[in-house]
Amino acid sequence: MTAELRTERRDGTLVLTFSDPGSRNALAPQTLTATVEALNVAETDASVRVVVLVGEGAHFSVGTDLQHLANETSEPADAAARQVEALQSCVEALRAHPKPVIAAVERSAAAAGFSLALACDLIVAAEDARFTMSQGRAGLSPDGGGSWLLAHALPRALALQVLWLGEPVTARELLAWGLVNRVTDSGQAMAEALRLARQLASCAPNVLAATKELVNQARGLALNEHLNAEGLHFADTLSHAHGAAAPLEKREPRSR
Repeated sequence: MTAELRTERRDGTLVLTFSDPGSRNALAPQTLTATVEALNVAETDASVRVVVLVGEGAHFSVGTDLQHLANETSEPADAAARQVEALQSCVEALRAHPKPVIAAVERSAAAAGFSLALACDLIVAAEDARFTMSQGRAGLSPDGGGSWLLAHALPRALALQVLWLGEPVTARELLAWGLVNRVTDSGQAMAEALRLARQLASCAPNVLAATKELVNQARGLALNEHLNAEGLHFADTLSHAHGAAAPLEKREPRSR
């Protein structure tokens, strides 16, 4: 991994840490690429049950490293293209990953940092965390799927308010809007995310993956299509006796 991304194992949880606290964990292309690579490895590692994404130090991430782009004076268009491609790949990898991904957010999640948090499956945020789609204040349109993710999660007018005004939104507000799952005391987001990860790790991985796939595709399917997809997944999970028998035998489910 690059110096800007640290990986750590906590039992069955893989912790990915944006590790550039001096820039408040601004996202350079190599950081995003390393995140995708780590997610790809975790996908096929059966010992990894859950992934937690966190920022080192006081902040989660302030988003795209605009200073890095400004310093690329020789080929600025190419640098911007590399940044956009790396960010898009990271968002897609988070969204499509078959294992649960939890964002543990302290202080600032801004611009692309906010988008990456939204791309995770669950968000645990500290009481003093602030979420900002700040691109507009820099004369930029949204990036990292932020407009898509907010439009799918919020009423249209509320999504536009967040994107247009670029005002900080509190963790409590996002909890009320259904975008944050748990709010903790300051400095405790990571600890709570790990507790949540342990809960998820006790579930059958194939059931978690099937459920995530169903939720991801639900908005794009008609009800009858979704019922068919549910039926196929249900039959598949039912065929694995360990997972089906566990509730009756009061033992931990296991997947194939």
